[in-house]
Amino acid sequence: MTSPSPSPSSSTSLFGRPSAKERKHLTDALRTETVGGMVLLFAAVVALVWANTPLSGVYDTVRDFHFGIPALGLDLSVEHWASDGILTIFFFVAGIELKRELTVGELRRPAAAALPVVAAVCGMAVPALFYVAASAAGGGQMQGWAIPMATDIAFALGVLAVIGTNLPSGIRAFLLTLAIVDDLGAIMVIAVFYTSTLNWWAFGGAVAGLVLFRVLHVNLRVRGWYVYVPLGLVIWGLMYNSGVHATIAGVAMGFLLRVSTKEPDEVSTGERVEHLVRPLSAGFAVPVFALFSAGVAVSGSALAETFRQPEALGVMLGLVAGKFLGVFGGTYLAARFTRARLNPELAWSDVAGVAMLAGIGFTVSLLVTELAFTGPAVTEHAKAAVLVGSLFSALVACVLLKVRDAKYRAMWEEETRDEDADGVPDIDQDPDPSRRPTEAARRTEGS
Repeated sequence: MTSPSPSPSSSTSLFGRPSAKERKHLTDALRTETVGGMVLLFAAVVALVWANTPLSGVYDTVRDFHFGIPALGLDLSVEHWASDGILTIFFFVAGIELKRELTVGELRRPAAAALPVVAAVCGMAVPALFYVAASAAGGGQMQGWAIPMATDIAFALGVLAVIGTNLPSGIRAFLLTLAIVDDLGAIMVIAVFYTSTLNWWAFGGAVAGLVLFRVLHVNLRVRGWYVYVPLGLVIWGLMYNSGVHATIAGVAMGFLLRVSTKEPDEVSTGERVEHLVRPLSAGFAVPVFALFSAGVAVSGSALAETFRQPEALGVMLGLVAGKFLGVFGGTYLAARFTRARLNPELAWSDVAGVAMLAGIGFTVSLLVTELAFTGPAVTEHAKAAVLVGSLFSALVACVLLKVRDAKYRAMWEEETRDEDADGVPDIDQDPDPSRRPTEAARRTEGS
């Protein structure tokens, strides 16, 4: 006997269409990330070319050049300023986005959050297991297990922009939420597993600075960048000297911003700051980090050596096979054992394409590589593995998604059609609730 199909009100739609407000926020955020992804791709190519030409010595000299304030413990190389300093802007935006998703976004509803969270957790655990297995089999170093865990949303969107695909908002929302949960996992891993020594005085000072940040922002409602930028720099400096990775300061400050509002049309402080800072993160911070981290040797002998190193093999297998199996398997299991159902307009091949796209690690993977290994040879091989694994995942994902592009374009045109030119997509004015699954589900939950 066949069981009846669940009604829209009794199940969650996998890759279902978000609400109009969520789609607007999603479009604004992903537009910036897509442009940033293009700049990121360009920066990575420049780094690779620069590091593999007769000018490679200049690249090494610039990357290793030290400057700063030694008296404050801040005499860093250009490479470390990029990874420990400038990249904090990226994690600041990640902190705001995480706070928003948990407070007013899709992650606040357990039914909607379960699918991407399960997919993301499996997409972090399985790649780590692949790395451990490959490294153990070859007698490699185990501390790089977290390298293949992350998904680089900017790089992924840059790849999608290059091939010109039109992913519908449901898939884009799933991919963005997946990346946000990935970022949260990476933040926790960096804070817990890659903090070797802790200076409690500096750490206490950073926490006190964060408390002051919170009081000024929430309790006293102080405005003005001239207050928060100097305070943020002090918090960052104390966090760096504490032994905790300095980018955690950016996450913490972003998470402290208010993202909820009393009026439906009001823009929160967090959203306003995110709108201002995201272009700086996507167009400057991440590309600069890539410029001084992606410059590795890619000669035939160097690549051959990379494929022989257990650590590098573990990274590549984790990104390519581990990410795919983790995200696809986690999504399938969540749909199999919950009331979630795949959007009827899509197929499991679409999930496979997104799962493959999640294998683009790049930014956070390169950062964790620098934290995990101290030996330059192992670090270079692992970085090369990140590049190779991300490139392979991107190529396969492009093929899988491009095959379905006609379907995606039709769905995208339906979502954005506005024949009466009133600024509101026609689909959001359709009286049939089945055409608006997210709003219908929310009304059902609130009744």
